[in-house]
Amino acid sequence: MSTTTPVFPEPVLDDAALAAALAEGAGAVLLSLRDEVDAAGGAFEPRQLKDAGDAAAQAWLAAALAHARLDDAVLSEEAKDDAVRTGADRVWIIDPLDGTREFAERSADASGAAAWRDDFAVHVALWVRGADDGTAGPGGLAAGAVALPARGVVHTTGAPSSDHDLEARDASARAVLAGERPLRIAASRSRPPAFVAELAGRDDVELVPMGSAGVKVVSVVDGTVDAYVHGGGQYEWDSAAPVAVALAAGYDCTRLDGTPLEYNRQDPWLPDLFVCHPSLAAHLRAALQGVGVAIKEGAQS
Repeated sequence: MSTTTPVFPEPVLDDAALAAALAEGAGAVLLSLRDEVDAAGGAFEPRQLKDAGDAAAQAWLAAALAHARLDDAVLSEEAKDDAVRTGADRVWIIDPLDGTREFAERSADASGAAAWRDDFAVHVALWVRGADDGTAGPGGLAAGAVALPARGVVHTTGAPSSDHDLEARDASARAVLAGERPLRIAASRSRPPAFVAELAGRDDVELVPMGSAGVKVVSVVDGTVDAYVHGGGQYEWDSAAPVAVALAAGYDCTRLDGTPLEYNRQDPWLPDLFVCHPSLAAHLRAALQGVGVAIKEGAQS
């Protein structure tokens, strides 16, 4: 892959197309850093590569957004938060590199050779005041994209899952409810929440380890797993773009207790998340209650 810096997307793009172009462009920046490591012989210091990835993707996204949407506010994991955004009508919520550890890590491939991990992501979402996406607050997620650069894939609100895909996933969900296969839940490889570990003790639940919150959510959307539940340790930029993509594809996205998500708040801490195939939401909430997770009365199902 060329290490040439990607060109900035043009302002004429609609918001969904721009989100996709931004996520793809930042992903190309990240892959170019890996290419430089390989070209230099393959040796690298993980912490330095993580920091370089965060900084390079942030710098490119900031410049690209200034080029394409100069008047919009931005909330980014890698930039100082400006409280002015809470009064803005349009706010881009971005995570330039979701899964820094996975980005700077190699693991053995099928042949036993060391290969770069592919479970990291770039998140780009747009919150718009007055928009209604089914979440809470004075606005909603109007567009979003999650790029999986190492897989060459961009999931976007501009191209949600087809009816055929959803029909196949409905049939797969029915198999769970009929007890024909376990409920598959995306989980952290290294530090799943305690309640997720308890769920794994059930005969009807299977944990599927993977990195990056974005990877986990789009794995629900593409049918690899049925759900992703998380408790503790997230911010708005961790979930905004993945949630936008999942909502556009028809999936249930709420807080862990079933209450609505809310974005562009003064405090961007949003520690828990529930993303699930809609036909399985009530089934999963019942399982969560069984391991001690509180679910609010009247929660979305």
